[in-house]
Amino acid sequence: MEKSRLNSGLKIMFLLLFTAWTLISQGGKDLEKFIKDQAIPLSESSDLDMLISAADGSRLVLLGEASHGTYEYYLWRDVISRRLIAEKDFNFIAVEGDFASLYELNRYVKDMPGAANSARDVLESLDRWPQWMWGNEEVLALAEWLREYNDPLPTDRKVGFYGMDVYDEWRSKDAVLDFLREHDSEIYSQVSNHYSCFKPYDRDSWSYARGVQQGRPDCSNHTLAVVELIKSSRDQFNDLPDSEYFYLLQNAYVKHNAEKFYRKSATRRDASSWNSRVHHMHETVNRLLDLYGEESSGIVWAHNTHIGDARFTDMFNAGNQNIGELSRVYHGPENIFSVGFTTYKGKVMAGAQWGSRQQVKRIASARRNSVEYVMNKTGLPAFYLLFDDEDRTHDKFMEPRGHRAVGVVYNPVNEPRQYVNTILPLRYDAFIFFHETQALNPLR
Repeated sequence: MEKSRLNSGLKIMFLLLFTAWTLISQGGKDLEKFIKDQAIPLSESSDLDMLISAADGSRLVLLGEASHGTYEYYLWRDVISRRLIAEKDFNFIAVEGDFASLYELNRYVKDMPGAANSARDVLESLDRWPQWMWGNEEVLALAEWLREYNDPLPTDRKVGFYGMDVYDEWRSKDAVLDFLREHDSEIYSQVSNHYSCFKPYDRDSWSYARGVQQGRPDCSNHTLAVVELIKSSRDQFNDLPDSEYFYLLQNAYVKHNAEKFYRKSATRRDASSWNSRVHHMHETVNRLLDLYGEESSGIVWAHNTHIGDARFTDMFNAGNQNIGELSRVYHGPENIFSVGFTTYKGKVMAGAQWGSRQQVKRIASARRNSVEYVMNKTGLPAFYLLFDDEDRTHDKFMEPRGHRAVGVVYNPVNEPRQYVNTILPLRYDAFIFFHETQALNPLR
C-alpha cells in the first residue's frame, strides 16, 4: 500500500515537472521564434535603413556598448553616426571620454586654430588609462571622416566631437587657468586663489577625497565659485565665439563635478557618486544642444549601463540613474532613441585590473537564460530589433533577464556578476546583437 502510494506520488511529481518543463521549453521556443520573426539581419550599412528611419526626428540618439573594448560596437556606432550626420543633419557626437583631451580631437575635425596635424596625433597623445578606449583605429577612422565631411562646411555647420565625462579634471583645471591667464588677468587671479584649495593634494583626486573623509575641509564652494564667476563674466568675453566660451565654462564644470564625484565616492556608500557622474554627463549633453541651437540634435556613445533607461533594470533598485533615464524624463521619451549592443561570445580589449596593461581577453559564452543566450538561440550571426507596442505586450519578452555588462576591467572569474537584469523592450528602443565579436585595435 505504502509502496503503491509512493509510486503514485512519484508519477504525479514527474508529470508535474515534465509539464512545467514543457511549458518553459515551449515558452522559450515561442520567444525565440518571436525574436527571429522580428529580427532584421545586419551585415552592411544599408541594412540599417529601418533603424535610421526610426531614429529620425530624435533630439538625441544614444548608442550603447556591452564593453569598452569591442570592435563591432565601435564599427557599427560609427556607421550609424555617419548616416545620422550625413542624412539627418545631426550636429555632434558626445562620448564617454575626457572633455579636455578629446576637445583636441574636436579642434581637429573642425580645423580650428591650433588644431593638431592629424587625428592620429591627438589620439596617440591620450595619456590617461584606458588609452585604448578612444585611442584606437576605429575612432581614428571616424575622426578622419568627420574632418573630410566638415571641410567644405561653414564654421557654424561643422559637426563636433566631445568628451562628456567627469574625469581628467586636473587637465580641465589647467585649461581654465591657461585660458584666463591669456584673456583676463583679474578673473585669472580670483580663480587661481579658489583652485589653491587643492594644492595640498598634489594633483591626486583620491588623495583629496581621503583627506575630506578624514575631516579636512572640502573645496566644493571654491569650484562652484569658479563656475559662477565664469558664468557671470560672459559680457567680459564679448569677443569670444560661443564655442570658446563653452570650452572655458565646460572645463570649470568638469573640475567642479569631479570634486563632487571623488568626495562622494570616498565618503558615501550609496548611489550618490555614480549619480553625480551621470548628472554631469547628462548636463554636458544638454549644454551641447544649447550650444548648437534650438533645432540641434546629438549622438551619444556610452556603455549600455548609461544609455539604456535605468528604470527598467535592477540599477533602479540600487538608486542608480543614467543618461537614458534622465534624457527621456527631460526631453520626453518621444525625443530619445536608445540603442543597446551586445554579444554572445568573443574577445575584448581590457585590463586584468584597473590601470594594468591592455590585453585581448576571451569573453565566455553568455549565461543560460540571459538576453544574449536567448538572442543566440535564433541562429542569426548579427541582427537588430526595433521595439514597438507588440514587443511590449509579449509576456516572455517582458521578463527581466541578465544582460551582459563588461567594463574596462574583465576577469572571466567574475563573469557571473557582469550582468544587469533588464526588461529589454522598455530599456531600449532598438537592440543590436552579434553572435561573436572581436577586440578593438588600439593605436599603441
